Amino acid sequence: MKALILVDIQNDFLPGGTLAVEHGDDIISLVNQIQSKFDIVVASQDWHPENHASFAGNHNAKNVFDVIQLNGQDQVLWPNHCVQGTHGAAFSSDLNTDAVAAIFRKGMNKNVDSYSAFFDNNKTQHTGLEAYLKSMKVTEVYVCGLAADYCVYFTAKDAQNLGFKTYYITDTTRYISKDVYNNAILDLKQHGVTILTSADI
Repeated sequence: MKALILVDIQNDFLPGGTLAVEHGDDIISLVNQIQSKFDIVVASQDWHPENHASFAGNHNAKNVFDVIQLNGQDQVLWPNHCVQGTHGAAFSSDLNTDAVAAIFRKGMNKNVDSYSAFFDNNKTQHTGLEAYLKSMKVTEVYVCGLAADYCVYFTAKDAQNLGFKTYYITDTTRYISKDVYNNAILDLKQHGVTILTSADI
């Protein structure tokens, strides 16, 4: 069984959003086109409380993209984004969600960020995605969405480490930082993740 994971294709990560990924909206039509190639489609959704510790606005004298220590880990401070129940947290209206069988919300614990669709950044809280995919007999996972160098990267890396044969679809994602993205792709290759484009599926 092959599953497609749509990672955080939400308004705040699209042009006009508070943490917009440049040209992030360019992927949506392609993501819509490829969904029919998979047995199962699932989605992750960043779903932060307003007082989340990863928000720069919740720290005195800190700026967006500063790095702090949070629970013993480096934490990038982000603009407030994907706050529960807001328009910014909603999936893009251009994204076809008809085939999405399940949605896995992440980043709900105010004290720890959550990039991966599988775990929080401390690997202490599961979203339930691993158990769901394994219950559905999924063996291959394909990952797309936003942003390429953070949530899509960590989702793909975790999927591979959890025993799924994992594919990272480069033309169905966009990055925040080119340097971070290049390092992420190199790391994924070293972990055995297959890097491909939608035309290869």
